[in-house]
Amino acid sequence: MNAQTAIIGAGAWGTAVAKVIAEKGKDVVIWAREESACAEINSTHQNSRYLPGVSLPHNLTATSDIIEAVSGREFLILAVPSLYLLNTVKQFLAVPSIQEGETTIGVITKGFLETSKGPRLILEALEDYLPGVYRQSLVYIAGPSHAEEVSLGKITGLIAASENAKNSIRFRDLVKNKTLFVFSSFDVRGVQAAAATKNVIAIAFGILSAFIAARERNAPYTANTPFGDGTESLLLAAGLNEIQTLGRVLGATHAETFTSISGIGDLDVTCRSIHGRNRRFGKEIVEKQLLSPFKSIDDLITRIDEIGYFPEGVAAAKYVKVLADKHKLKMPISLGVYHILNREVEPVNFFENYIDSLR
Repeated sequence: MNAQTAIIGAGAWGTAVAKVIAEKGKDVVIWAREESACAEINSTHQNSRYLPGVSLPHNLTATSDIIEAVSGREFLILAVPSLYLLNTVKQFLAVPSIQEGETTIGVITKGFLETSKGPRLILEALEDYLPGVYRQSLVYIAGPSHAEEVSLGKITGLIAASENAKNSIRFRDLVKNKTLFVFSSFDVRGVQAAAATKNVIAIAFGILSAFIAARERNAPYTANTPFGDGTESLLLAAGLNEIQTLGRVLGATHAETFTSISGIGDLDVTCRSIHGRNRRFGKEIVEKQLLSPFKSIDDLITRIDEIGYFPEGVAAAKYVKVLADKHKLKMPISLGVYHILNREVEPVNFFENYIDSLR
């Protein structure tokens, strides 16, 4: 198939975006590491591991050959989890269409990338590896969305942020349909910072929601502090302040980024939706003692596959800690999540101490 568009990463979000584009009549190829995933997509038009129950168009095909996936495409969308993104990109740098800058590249991965210069925003790090033609021309796509809903045509809004207005519009037109709205933005750094940091806040929100549910059924790990709906809103607002704080020092250019769908919108849906993996992870820290097998946040990151799903907020919490220390930022919720994941403090003790600090 001479597909116009390639998606690198066959997780839930990559598959959902591929489905949206294919449903517009465009041939799409998706790259997956697992041969079994490729075989299933090509034969039964399903991705049952990551997007169960969703039928995929026949003009969406899969390959485990990353060079084949990338070569000669007009559009390339990177959807690999942040921990693996740089190593994946390095595999196709020599492809002629990449070397010549013939392919327009977008990114839908959320998080930070660890580099020799420390944790960096994704597009900033990628520009150091991709040919120079891609500098200030990559597109970052984010917003309050869940693969499960987008794949079923639920109304959703996204932001396509780029310093190259033409490329932002090209990706907007590629992805949008009658239920998926895509808006352009020049605030590449602000949108990336919000997309990464909100996952850390969502872990805290999941922990808090577990305590609220526990109080209602008198579970033994119930916190003594009277948490409720108002507490969740308090956490949401304080979390947004932390996102803005970090976004500003990382070079955000538009204050409205944080009050739009890429800021408060994405934070709200990530914290409150039943589809949110980071919220789920936070809840399961309390309800399933999910951290008990791990010695530290580094141990958790190394063995993240044992969780059974990928909460991007885990790695992001580590990198937010590094950035907050570097810039001397006050981010008590994000740093609290780091200390919880690093097995330095129990979740209930952190939340009770945090509430006491507000008095």
